[in-house]
Amino acid sequence: MQRVSENDAVTIIYDGLLSTGEKFDSSHDTGPLQFQLGAGSVLPAFEQAVLGMAAKESKSITVAAKDAYGLKNEDLIMTVSRQGFAGQPIAPGIILGMDMEHDGRQHKVPATVLTVSEETVTIDFNHPLAGQDITYQITLLSIDTPAAEGGGCGCGTGGCTPSHDCGCA
Repeated sequence: MQRVSENDAVTIIYDGLLSTGEKFDSSHDTGPLQFQLGAGSVLPAFEQAVLGMAAKESKSITVAAKDAYGLKNEDLIMTVSRQGFAGQPIAPGIILGMDMEHDGRQHKVPATVLTVSEETVTIDFNHPLAGQDITYQITLLSIDTPAAEGGGCGCGTGGCTPSHDCGCA
């Protein structure tokens, strides 16, 4: 039975759950997830969980907050003047796209409104899942092992995936 190894491309379905059991993400909403191990496109703990799985196998993993979206950083909670939000509906719980400068470039980052007063707004720039342990329920649908040097990748046999660019047309 083939098992996932380094550099394989895989297709999975998953549910992401908070410690309360609340679902925060699901491939049932977005479609199966395809990624290549070693590419850094998913959380390292998630990638490690898939390593060694066989097609149609399912498992559940819990990822500690520090290994998921990080611990909550109190330095990323800021109180700013409400004047900067003139004409914009604002209330606790709303997630805003805020412009931040990092490395000399502007980036749009999500920020959660915590409190609103007549003069100030307190905003949390931590990832919304920061500080939370999360559980993933994973089912491996398929494995696409990279072909040996010069051996092709199974073009025409359905062996290619978007995350395994082997030049198939």
